[in-house]
Amino acid sequence: MKKLFFLFVLISFGQFLYAQQSITKELLFGVAYYDEYMPYERLDKDIQMMKDAGINVVRIAESTWSTVEPQDGVYDFTKIDRVLNAMHKAGIHVIVGTPTYAIPTWLARKYPDVLVVTAQGQRQYGVRQNMDITNKHFLTHAERVIRKIMEHVKDHPGIIGYQVDNETKAYSTAGPEVQKQFVGYMKKKFVTLDSINRAFGLDYWSSRINTWEDFPSMIGSINGSQNAEFAKFQRKLVTDYLAWQAAIVNEYKKPGQFVTQNFDLDWRGYSYGIQPDVDHFAAAKSMDVSGVDIYHPTQDNLTGIEISIGGDVARSMKGGKNYLVIETQAQGFPEWVPFPGQLRLQAFSHLASGAHMLEYWHWHSIHNSAETYWKGLLSHDFQPNPTYEEAKSIGKDFQRLSPQLVDLKKHNKAAILFSNEALSAFNAFRFGMGGSRETYNDILRPYYDALYRMNVGVDFVDPSSSNIEDYQLLVVPLLYAAPDSLLHRLNRFVKNGGHIVYTFKSGFTDQNVKVRTTTQPGIISEACGITYSQFTLPQNVSLKGDPFGVGSDNKVTAWMEFLTPTTAKVLATYDHPVWGEYAAITQNNYGKGIATYVGCMTSNAVTDKILADAVKKAGLWGEAQTLHYPIITKKGVNHGGKTVRYLFNFSAKPAKVNYVFANGRELLSGKTVSKTSALEMEPWGVKIIEEQ
Repeated sequence: MKKLFFLFVLISFGQFLYAQQSITKELLFGVAYYDEYMPYERLDKDIQMMKDAGINVVRIAESTWSTVEPQDGVYDFTKIDRVLNAMHKAGIHVIVGTPTYAIPTWLARKYPDVLVVTAQGQRQYGVRQNMDITNKHFLTHAERVIRKIMEHVKDHPGIIGYQVDNETKAYSTAGPEVQKQFVGYMKKKFVTLDSINRAFGLDYWSSRINTWEDFPSMIGSINGSQNAEFAKFQRKLVTDYLAWQAAIVNEYKKPGQFVTQNFDLDWRGYSYGIQPDVDHFAAAKSMDVSGVDIYHPTQDNLTGIEISIGGDVARSMKGGKNYLVIETQAQGFPEWVPFPGQLRLQAFSHLASGAHMLEYWHWHSIHNSAETYWKGLLSHDFQPNPTYEEAKSIGKDFQRLSPQLVDLKKHNKAAILFSNEALSAFNAFRFGMGGSRETYNDILRPYYDALYRMNVGVDFVDPSSSNIEDYQLLVVPLLYAAPDSLLHRLNRFVKNGGHIVYTFKSGFTDQNVKVRTTTQPGIISEACGITYSQFTLPQNVSLKGDPFGVGSDNKVTAWMEFLTPTTAKVLATYDHPVWGEYAAITQNNYGKGIATYVGCMTSNAVTDKILADAVKKAGLWGEAQTLHYPIITKKGVNHGGKTVRYLFNFSAKPAKVNYVFANGRELLSGKTVSKTSALEMEPWGVKIIEEQ
C-alpha cells in the first residue's frame, strides 16, 4: 500500500511539474490580429470565423503605439480593451505585445534625435524600426507606454503572455552617443589602449589610438577587428534592450504568464540562417520561452528546411525547451500562396521540431501601406478561401491531438556549432579582397541542409554553450574567429571520443580577428592532423578520381586550402595540374574520436557524402537514415513518455514509404501501423505515428 501511495505521489508531482513547465496544456493555433487596421466593424464576425477554424490564441498591440498614445501623454486603450474582452469571452487566449518597434509621429517631431544615425546618415520617419534603441528620449517614452499598457491590462484574465518589441535589432545604430558608449565598453573590456592597439593591430595605416579622446568613430574603420568588436557591441545593445523591456513586463505579469520575443533569422527574401545582428542565445536568457518568426518558400519550392532550421535554432536558444512560432505565413507574398495540403504539411512540420504554438502573420490582408500584398489567412475580401478552409482542418486536428502532440521533447546527438563572432569576422572579409562573396550563412546552410535531407536531428550550440560535450557529432562551419580556449575545448571533445566536421577557415584568427602566427589551422591542427599556409580561389578544379562518386557534381567552388597531412588520412585531393599534390579533404583519428577537415567549398552532393560518412562513424546512422528527402522524418517524446514519429512528403508526387520504426497508431487516421508495413504518402502528405 505504501508503494502504491509513493507511486501516486510521484505521478502527481510529475503532472504538477508538467503543468508548471508547459506554456498551456494544449497546442496553440493562432493569428496576429489588428482591429486598428480594419476598414469596417467586424470583430464579432472575425471571432466566429476564428472559432470555426479552431484558433485559440491571438497576438495584439505590438504595432500600434500611435493608436494607444495618439499624443504625448494621451492614452486610448479602446482597441486593446474591446479585443481583449471579446477574445476572452470567446475562449481565445491573447498575447499582448509592447508597441515599441514603430514609433509615433509626435515622438519623432518632439525629439528628432530619436531617429537612428547609421553609417549612411540619419534615418527618416516613415518606416518601422527607424529609432535608436539607446536614445534616452526613446527609452523614456518606451518605458512609459509599456508601463501604461501593463498597468491597464495586467489583471485581465484573457492574457497568457507578453511579447517584448518585435524582431528587435540595433538597426545599425552608430551615432555619436553610441560611439561614446562603445568607448566605455572598450575601456571596461580592454582596460588600456595598449591592449587594444596590440590586439587589433592598429599600427597599420597609422590607426594607433594614443589617447581615449582620440578614439575614432567606427563608421569609417577599415580594421576587421574593430568592426567585429563593434558588431558584437551592437548585438549586446539588443540583448540589454530586450532584457530591460522584459524586466519591466515582469514587474506586472501574473504567475503562469510568459514573456517572449519573436526573434527572426537572416533574411534572403525568406528566413535563411543565423541572424547576424542578434546574439540569440544571450538575448533569449531574459525570456521565459523563445519565440521565432519563420518565413519560407512554398509551392514547388517548399522543402521544409527553413521551418526546420528556424525551429532548431529557437528550441536550442532555451536548452531544448519548446518554443513559439509567433509569425509564419498563411498566404504571404503572391508567390507563397500554398498548394492544397501544404498549409497542413507546414503546420505539422513546426510541431515536429518542438513548436508549442503556430501563429500566422496575420489574420486578414491589409488594404493599404507597405504590406498590402503580404496576405493573411483571409484575403482582402475577408471571405473564406481555400487556405482558410485548410486552416480549419489544422485547428481541428490540433485540438483533437493536443494530448499526444503538445510539449514534444527532442534528444538529438548531433549539433551545429555556430558563432556570431565568426560570422561578423568572416563577413567583413569573406574570401579576401575581391573574388567570391559568399557569407557565413552560405557556408553553414549546405551543411545543415545535408543533415536535414538525411533525417539527422540537429541542435545548435554556440561558444557559450555548456552542453557541447553532450553530443556525439559536431559540425563546425567556418569557425573563423575563436579564442584559444574554445579550440582547445574542441580538441578535447575529439580526444574524448567526439566526432567533428570542420570546414575551411576554421581556427584562422583569434577572438579579436587577429590571424594566428602559427601554421594554419593553428590549434586545431593537433586534432585534425593537417597543416597549410596557402590558399586560393579555385578555377576549373575538381576532386581527383571523383572519390565520392558524384559524377558531374565533383566540383570545388569558391575556396581551396592547400592541405598537407601530418597524421591525417587523405579523403580527397585536388584534380589540378599545379595544385594536385595537396589534400582537399582529410580525416584524422585523434584519441578516441575523429576530426574531418574540409579545406574547400564543395558541391552539395559532395557535402552530403562527407556528412553521411561522419554520421555513420559517430554511430548515429539508424533507421531514420533509410529514408531521404523528400521523405522527412522527425521524432520526439511526448509528456506521456511515448515516441511520436512524424513522416512528411515534401513532394508533389505520391510516395510509398517502407515503415521501419516501432509499431504504433497513426494519429490522423486512427489506423494501426506495423513495422515493415508500406505507407502510402499523398503529395505534400503528413503521417503522425505514436509508437507503442
